[in-house]
Amino acid sequence: MARSTPENVAPPASGAHGHRDRESAASKAHGSCHDHDHGADSACSLGGAQAHEGARDHVSTDVHQHDHTHDHAHAHAHEHAHDHAPAASCCGASCGMPMQAREPVAAPAGSRSAAYRIDAMDCPTEETLIRNKLGGMAGIAALDFNLMQRVLTVHHTLDSLDAVVKAIASLGMKAEALGEAGADLGVTAEPAKPWWPLALAGGFAIGAELTEWFQLATPYLPAALAIAAILVAGLGVYRKGWIAIRNGNLNINALMSIAVTGAVLIGQWPEAAMVMVLFALAERIEAASLDRARNAVRGLMAMAPEQATVQQADGNWLGVDARTVPVGAMVRLRPGERVALDGRVLRGQSALDQAPITGESVPVDKRAGDMLFAGSINQSGELEYTVTAPASDSTLSRIIHAVEAAQGSRAPTQRFVDQFARVYTPVVFAIALGVAVIPPLLMGQAWTAWIYKALVLLVIACPCALVISTPVTIVSGLAAAARRGILIKGGIYLEQGRHLAWLALDKTGTLTHGKPVQTDAALLTDDVPHARAIAASLAARSDHPVSRAVAVAADADGIARLDVEDFEAVAGQGVRGTIDGVAYCLGNHRLIHDLGACSPALEARLEAIERQGRTIVMLAAMADPSTGKPRALALFGVADTVRDTSRQAIEQLHALGVQTLMLSGDNPHTAQAIGTAVGIDQVRGNQMPQDKADTIAALAGQAHTHGGKVGMVGDGINDAPALARADIGFAMGAAGTDTAIETADVALMDDDLRKIPAFVRLSRRTSAILKQNIALALGIKVVFLVLTVMGMGTMWMAVFADMGASLLVVFNGLRLARDRS
Repeated sequence: MARSTPENVAPPASGAHGHRDRESAASKAHGSCHDHDHGADSACSLGGAQAHEGARDHVSTDVHQHDHTHDHAHAHAHEHAHDHAPAASCCGASCGMPMQAREPVAAPAGSRSAAYRIDAMDCPTEETLIRNKLGGMAGIAALDFNLMQRVLTVHHTLDSLDAVVKAIASLGMKAEALGEAGADLGVTAEPAKPWWPLALAGGFAIGAELTEWFQLATPYLPAALAIAAILVAGLGVYRKGWIAIRNGNLNINALMSIAVTGAVLIGQWPEAAMVMVLFALAERIEAASLDRARNAVRGLMAMAPEQATVQQADGNWLGVDARTVPVGAMVRLRPGERVALDGRVLRGQSALDQAPITGESVPVDKRAGDMLFAGSINQSGELEYTVTAPASDSTLSRIIHAVEAAQGSRAPTQRFVDQFARVYTPVVFAIALGVAVIPPLLMGQAWTAWIYKALVLLVIACPCALVISTPVTIVSGLAAAARRGILIKGGIYLEQGRHLAWLALDKTGTLTHGKPVQTDAALLTDDVPHARAIAASLAARSDHPVSRAVAVAADADGIARLDVEDFEAVAGQGVRGTIDGVAYCLGNHRLIHDLGACSPALEARLEAIERQGRTIVMLAAMADPSTGKPRALALFGVADTVRDTSRQAIEQLHALGVQTLMLSGDNPHTAQAIGTAVGIDQVRGNQMPQDKADTIAALAGQAHTHGGKVGMVGDGINDAPALARADIGFAMGAAGTDTAIETADVALMDDDLRKIPAFVRLSRRTSAILKQNIALALGIKVVFLVLTVMGMGTMWMAVFADMGASLLVVFNGLRLARDRS
């Protein structure tokens, strides 16, 4: 959730730009790659489509060019309901008027935004009051609620927001304005409230019960003790209840106030006191339990230290507030310290534990040129690094804000629960009213007995446990995933993951490392022994990844480079140059074939190598000095290596019942070789970006008929069309963490594909816990409804059961946050 000062700034992005924007971005991605050659021999084109797919950070101008204008192409909105309505977080969620499922708030053009922290706002009870109060005010364009963080964002066109603050104050709540610096204070601990007033009230209530039960004193003593208990424990409840009734809202405070008052009026003094004390106790315990869910995000914030050791202008090192360190500053990191800010290593070498950010289980070696993530832990050596992002924009900060935004979205189960509770509360209230009035009026029954039953029903009328069950579970799941390096952008994806039936994967940079290496080198003639030196000299002049693989292999073998003259790039085929007066070319199958330097025997040999999944690069003399005709001199095989974890990930996905499909721009031979190596179910080669998107669309059409979902794994840039069409888009995060965080539905903060089956398992476990919580909450309500109708239910038992059910679902949901498997 964006936060800004009341005086300035435009409203934050709503989080869903719509299907049109996504398709537009996807079209850009498609257009930027449209000119790639994907013919039958494209794999020989110095990597051809493979280079198009894989060498995203070294795109050669001599083969083809990418238009990287779509870094944020994957702004997911399409058919997914990115519902940023508030996460119902505690009792009373629907005890009054629960919120309907809403689309994300899109502030009208020209409006400004102001963010407020409201410490008393952590239930939809308070949200409904605020929405009813502010919704009709002139100049208020839209309201965004984040209940887990207790933050309200007001989109407005007002010159002054004093009226907004006063309106909130009239509801008994204090609004604290948040500026930009407050953006990192989204989850803060409430000051601890003293327990002694509640303990004193409990003593009075127990005293009232005992004196009446044993008739130890006059009838007035139980009443006096009960009133004392109600005043000590319930004044806050009565105050909130009166505010709710005055604003036309039947929330939990209003219902409890009516129930306790009714019990007092019919002479049930001890029970009225016990009900009020138990309700106050339930609220305190429930608030403490919800803080544990907030702690999951607060724990992420605590990963980055508050201070950094920064080099000063005079060369000395000084510890300063990390929030004040500018980009470009030099920071020293000692062994055992946490990285305070994102940066790039300048000097030193060490191993860092990046588990808090990427979820990697083993430390990662870092040396000059490598990136550091805030929150990582330095294991051994000392490092000096340059800051690349301010504290507010570090990778850790972006993760935190993404989790915060995800908390504001509502999962399908939560929308169902809210809709159910929206009907449940007024229905039970109407039933209670009928129970109090109909039997005495129509059947001559005793008023006191039936009013008492009605009051019990009023206590049951609040679906506290039901509404609290979903947000706590979802937030716990999101936080647990973030700790493992899986950044999920909303509860909707956490729930949809369990339905994943098909997973499509890009090849280069996803299943493979995306860095081609030379695997074969063969001289085709003995009279040019320095053919590798010629090839390396030509390859070194190109920045194409396949060419670079040839040059790097030559450097590793100590082969010296030669001077090249008249260098020329041949688009889509390779390069040319003159060395020692002889013209040579280094390129793909097509280039050599067009020169007429390929014999039938050589063609067969090339085809055999290609079937092994390798890209062919050949060196030829343009005009052999002895014959004057073109002649092939050497061939090189280049291949992208498969990640060690890819096969394990595919095996785990198959074990979960997820079918896999590889979509590659490579020729079918190369694609099939990689697919076979990792165990992919289906392989499709020669796939243009739009071809991938069309494949995903067709696959989704089949899967949706059976209730399944389709996922796509890519880098979030060139695969934007396919990612946009998928139900769940997964982005590999190590190569470009910021892009992955901003564009994907689910971002893997390292390149370990095993995190996808982990995500599916977490989704299934989350779903199981949601079902358990809903069954617990509804089951207990049904039991007490039956007991009440049979005359066996009491008010204090109903409150006790409601409190117990709420605590059960909260602790059950928090099991996800504690699970580190």
